[in-house]
Amino acid sequence: MFCHLRPVRRLCLEKVSPRWFFCSRALSGAEAVNALRPFYFAVHPDFFGQHPREREVNETSLQRLSVYLETIQKPGFQSLKPTQLTFYVRETGQNASHGQGPFSAFGFRAVKFTLHTRDLLSTVLYILNSCSLSIEHVQSLNSSVHPPPPKEKRAPDRPIKWDKSYYAFTGFKDPGEGLEQVSKRETTLSWQRSWGLAHRCSQLHSLGRLAQQNLETLKNAKGCTIIFTDRSGISAVGHVMLGTMDVHHHWTKLFERLPSYFDLQRRLMLLEDQIGCLLGGIQVVYIEELQPVLTLEEYYSLLDVFYNRLSKTRIPFHPRSLSGLQMILSSDRYAPSLHELGHFNVPTLCDPASLQRFILSRAPQARENLKRKDELKVIENELIQASTKKFSLEKFYKEPSVSSKQMVDCCKRLLGQSLPYLQGMHLCVSHFYSVMQDGDLCIPWNWKDGEAVK
Repeated sequence: MFCHLRPVRRLCLEKVSPRWFFCSRALSGAEAVNALRPFYFAVHPDFFGQHPREREVNETSLQRLSVYLETIQKPGFQSLKPTQLTFYVRETGQNASHGQGPFSAFGFRAVKFTLHTRDLLSTVLYILNSCSLSIEHVQSLNSSVHPPPPKEKRAPDRPIKWDKSYYAFTGFKDPGEGLEQVSKRETTLSWQRSWGLAHRCSQLHSLGRLAQQNLETLKNAKGCTIIFTDRSGISAVGHVMLGTMDVHHHWTKLFERLPSYFDLQRRLMLLEDQIGCLLGGIQVVYIEELQPVLTLEEYYSLLDVFYNRLSKTRIPFHPRSLSGLQMILSSDRYAPSLHELGHFNVPTLCDPASLQRFILSRAPQARENLKRKDELKVIENELIQASTKKFSLEKFYKEPSVSSKQMVDCCKRLLGQSLPYLQGMHLCVSHFYSVMQDGDLCIPWNWKDGEAVK
């Protein structure tokens, strides 16, 4: 993560901001989009289709807000006029109990406030407070970088994780619940293929030279995750992809265009939420290991086509009846299916009526599959630890394409072997035998008796 910290100007916000705000870091554009996601979900015009006046007010105010946010992100801006905004905010589980006034019979109320803040963090806090939305996720974002009390050694910067407040008032399931805690040493530079150390160093040197030549442009990537891969662009999950065959000019152009992608990413997340609302609260997810590598534009187009088909038919689902379930969109099939991991594979061009019948009939099985997946993940982690300890491995891991079920089967059979010469080695479970450039030994998950000792 390219984080260039700067002090946040202390404004007169004691009434709306907790103490931790005054020792916090500046937000990047991408982080501000994520932090404001509960707000966008509560005021988005698409949820006011039956109320044209309120919809128009929110559309106008969102446009003015977008201009304001863009202005305060421009380096060296001098003057900024106070901007008065009016939003109609939908009632949610998060803001229902401590609002500024009663909700109308239609489930929304008018909120007026004037923006005069000069940085992203204070602006985000002011907007959330004005709409009676939680700011706890913003606190956690800052505490992950500046944990109280201050220590001599500062924790490393890391990509933000989506806040819990969104799931609290939408009823959607947090995909991170029940999964293994992330490693304390998270990286913000990664590779989509198993390149050797020499290749990685070469790419980092290349990026370093670009930073020396054009540091201001690279500051646009603050808060983003950068991936070295086969083509340049923005991935479906918002990662910055640097094509290793591209020249510096292509990388520079991509970094210059990053601010324009933030708005597209915001609209993409709202589109996922709208699809989920139309389908009974199901969560739309993108699973990199199981889906083709898509750019942000390609994935948005896929979602948009599917949303338009759904909105025209308006198939009836009881609100939140599918809460906790997940689905991914695909463009390579015409019939929906249920994956063994518990998520639905939904074709973009499938018949909505057929989709409704399929999802409702398979929902109980989907919940069972999700439960079994979580249980299998626990078993997998235990077997990895046991194998690492028995063979005194320095590192034991699997490729993303190897499922938990395959890994469990592999580990159980490995533990029945005597392999003293693996001590201190790096062992990777893959789909074939090989030795990587850095010395990691790869074995297929479905190795046969006798092959593992070759």
